[in-house]
This record gives sequence, C-alpha cells and structure tokens, in this order.
Amino acid sequence: MLTGVVFNIQKYSIHDGPGIRTTVFLKGCPLRCQWCHNPEGQSPDPEIALWPSRCLQECQECVSVCDRAALSKNDSVISVDKNKCDLCGECADVCPSRAIEIAGRRLSVGEVMEEVEKDLMFHDESGGGVTYSGGEPLMQPEFLRALLEESKKRGIHTIVDTCGFAQPDVLDKICDSVDLFLYDLKVMDDRKHRRFTGGSNRTVLENLRRLDKKGNDVIVRIPVIPGVNDDEKDIEEMIAFLRSLKNIRFLSLLPYHDLGKEKYKRFALPYIVGNIQPPAGELMEKIKKRLESSGFEVTTGG
Repeated sequence: MLTGVVFNIQKYSIHDGPGIRTTVFLKGCPLRCQWCHNPEGQSPDPEIALWPSRCLQECQECVSVCDRAALSKNDSVISVDKNKCDLCGECADVCPSRAIEIAGRRLSVGEVMEEVEKDLMFHDESGGGVTYSGGEPLMQPEFLRALLEESKKRGIHTIVDTCGFAQPDVLDKICDSVDLFLYDLKVMDDRKHRRFTGGSNRTVLENLRRLDKKGNDVIVRIPVIPGVNDDEKDIEEMIAFLRSLKNIRFLSLLPYHDLGKEKYKRFALPYIVGNIQPPAGELMEKIKKRLESSGFEVTTGG
C-alpha cells in the first residue's frame, strides 16, 4: 500500500488558493530557505518536537512511558536524546499538556482523502478544494501523484504549492491532475539563491518555463524578504523574467514574517535569517504597483 509522510492537515485554510481549502503538508524539502516558516517540513522523516512552556512542572508521564530512556527532565525542563528516540509517539500520546509532539506520520492515500472529504461541504460552497503543500510536495512524487489522481476522481479541485525544485519529469507526471500551481519565485540571481536557499534556481526557472509552455494555470508567489530580494534590481530582474513567459499573469506577494521563529527552538534548529523585520507597508505597495504597471494582476498576503 502506497503511503507518504504528512506533518499537518490544515482545515478551513483561506490562504492556500481560492475558496476554503484543506491543505495537506507533505514532509521533506530539498531547499533550506533561511526564512522558512515551516522548519518541521524540511526533513523527510518524522521528528520529535518539544514545547517547554507547555510542560507541567511535576508531571513525569513521558519519562515513565519511554522504555528507551530517551526522555529526561531536569528542573522542570524536558529534553530528548534523539540517538535513543525511535519516534514511537507514546510520550506524545500520554502528555496531558501536549508539550511533546511528533511532526510527521505515515498515512495512506485513503487516510488522507478521508480527512479531505470531511471538508467537502466547505469546498463546494466556497469554490475551494485541496492544496498539497509542504515542505515540498514534489519530494514525494509517487504519493503526491496518487493523491492528485484520487482527488480528481472525487471531483475535488487540486492545487500544488511548490518551490519548483524537482526533476522535470516529476512535474510532467502530475500536470494533468493539477488545476492550479502556486509557484514560488524567490531570487533571480543564482549565486544569491544558492546563498539564501541552499540550492540553484536554474531548475526552478526552467520548470516554471515548462509549466508556462504547457499552458498550466499558475500563480507565481513572491516572498518579499528584506535585504534578500526587495531592492529595485531584484524586482526588475523578476519582471524581465516573468514578462518572457506567455501565460503568467497572476502574482501574489508574500511579506516576510517571523511567526515560525519559535518552531526552530522546538526542533533545536538555528534561525539563520536573524532578526530582520517584516517589510514596511510602503515597500509592499511600491513593489505591487511596479508589478501591476508591468501588466500583472497582483495580490498581497496569499
């Protein structure tokens, strides 16, 4: 039975495409964007996350249930030895305050669809559907393909939210089952893209050209990251590239936010991007108007 690793199924989502949607987050991403707000989606494998602020001072339930002695508690602070932990999830099951969570669980196509179909009434009334996101959903190509095909069989509108960093044949195999792509365009300069995301943008740009040539519906989403891609040169390079495409007309600007910063602590990961501030409203409006003056329809925030 085909299965994949999912780290969240978000109900009543209004920022991942038209209408009210169910967003399925598939685990694993080939890039390491310094501003990523879903660090729990980066590794392809399930992970344990700790919420120290939720931990009850006198509680020892998780420590008692762990037969691998992977958990310990010192001065009311819980810690995990990841070399001993086998991610069985028993600690999370017994934790009364949800101070421990397992990010990522292996699900079958049927199990995912069962959750998606619980929201069909909202989909139908709002013109919504299901969005497959991540992480990077293209990192689980066979599972994603099966989910998309099953969604289409059931008459559910499908979106794939992608960074585009994948082999072209992966896109080719799913294109016919995707109603809309939400496609990230982060940085045009390849050296800068490598620096801030850990990977080249050559495949990203080529895959976007490929989708454009095939005539797939695509909304290009541009994360606006102060000090990374918000100066005039960056914007003009994006405009030149986007205008070279025939069918791309809809853009979405996504202003940087640091709401995912606390997640890094839960997974013991460094927050490399530092203490940059969200872009000012005036800057967002300036970029929006510049893109609109180049012939694009532009929204802000999703």
